[in-house]
Amino acid sequence: MNLIDSFLEYLLLEKKYSSHTIKAYESDLISLQDFCRLNFDQENISHINYSQIRSWIVLLVDHKLSNRSINRKISSLKSFYKYLQKIKLIDVNPLANHKALKTSRKIQIPFSASEVNTVLSSFSIDHSFEASRDRLIVELFYSTGMRRAELINLRMNSVNFAEKQIKVIGKRNKERLIPLLPSVIKSLESYIKVRELINSSDSFLFITQKGNKVYETLVYRVINNYFSRVSSKLKKSPHILRHSFATHLLNEGADLNSVKELLGHSSLASTQVYTHNSLEQLKKVYKQAHPRSTKK
Repeated sequence: MNLIDSFLEYLLLEKKYSSHTIKAYESDLISLQDFCRLNFDQENISHINYSQIRSWIVLLVDHKLSNRSINRKISSLKSFYKYLQKIKLIDVNPLANHKALKTSRKIQIPFSASEVNTVLSSFSIDHSFEASRDRLIVELFYSTGMRRAELINLRMNSVNFAEKQIKVIGKRNKERLIPLLPSVIKSLESYIKVRELINSSDSFLFITQKGNKVYETLVYRVINNYFSRVSSKLKKSPHILRHSFATHLLNEGADLNSVKELLGHSSLASTQVYTHNSLEQLKKVYKQAHPRSTKK
C-alpha cells in the first residue's frame, strides 16, 4: 500500500471522514504528485520541500483557481504531512510555516420565512410519492438545519415518533438528536405511508421512485427547482436552507450555543458565520425603534 492510500485509509477508519471528503483529499494529493513527477522527476511527495509545493501553488493561481479553493487543497496537504509525522516518516512538515492566501468573506443570503412558507404551501395535496418526499426534504432542512449528506443518510429508524426527535449522523460519525416540530411529524407520517407503496428493500428514509437511495444532485435539484419559483437569490441550495434555519433561530433570540449543537458544529467559530444576518436584522430593528435614530 502506498503512502497516499495508507493516509486515505487512516482518514476513513480512524478519523471517520466522509467518502466525499476523502475523495477531495485524494484528488489534491494526486494533483501534487503528478505535478512533482512532471516538473521535478519526483515520484514520492513525502520527500518534496516547500519550494516545490510553492511552485504547485503558483500553477494553481495561474489556472485562476480561487484562493479559497487553493487554501482547501493546502489544508489537505497539511493533514497528509501531519500524518507522515505521526507515523515517524518525516520530522518536519514542509507546510508548517505556510500562511493561507487571503480570501474575501462570503456572505450567504438566507431565504426569508415568507419564501420558505410559499414553497411549502405550493406542494400539491394529492399525497403523491414525489410531492410528499420533496415537501419533507424542504421541511427537514428548514426545521432541523441538517446537512445534505446527513439528510441523504437518514434511515427509517432514525425517526423516533414517541420522543418526536430525529437522530442525525454528522461529520466524523458524531450523532446528535434534533427535536421535530408537529408539522414535520405529520409530513413524515404522510411520506412514510406513500413510501411503503414503493417496492424497496432499502432502509434509507429518502428513496427514489425506483426504490433506490436518493443522491446528492437529486436533493439539490429539489431545493433549487422549488425555490427558483419564489426567490431571486443567486444561490438556492440545501446549504442556504441550513443557513436560513440558523439565521432565523438567532433572529428570534435563540442562544448561539444551542444553535451550535443543533447544527452539529464542533466550535462556536463555525456557528458565528451565521450571525451576520442576525446582526443586520438587529441593526434594522434598532434604527426603526430607537428614539434618537434618524429615520429616512
